[in-house]
Amino acid sequence: MYWLKINYDRNEYVVDLDRLSAFACAPNGKITFWLPNSTIPIVINQQSDPEAYQQIFDYIKDIQYMSEHLNKEFWIKINYERNDYIVNLNCISSFCHSPNNRLTFWLPDSSIPIIINQQKDPDIYQQLLDYIERQTGQQLT
Repeated sequence: MYWLKINYDRNEYVVDLDRLSAFACAPNGKITFWLPNSTIPIVINQQSDPEAYQQIFDYIKDIQYMSEHLNKEFWIKINYERNDYIVNLNCISSFCHSPNNRLTFWLPDSSIPIIINQQKDPDIYQQLLDYIERQTGQQLT
């Protein structure tokens, strides 16, 4: 467990980062995540809580490194609507494949849909199809 105290919106939160399922990193440096079992987003930047921001930033770098170099393939990085989303695919409970070759899933603990188009993001699209087949035994075509 990786517990962290975060100051946000005049409240203090103690959050287990290992229980988080997705992070959104905006071009302006803001990091958003959603509290487990809730739809409450927490948005932090270097100015609002520098210590927590750095710890979360380092945590995200660590999970990305594990995914890329240690075959921990359940975390995936997706650039979507000008944000980088780092998502734990093991926390996704449903995927939708459309006839126009789009894959949709919803971020856990939020209502945000992520839509991946085969033509625009062929590598991510294929990674998702491979993950779905490996985890569920189901092929989406």
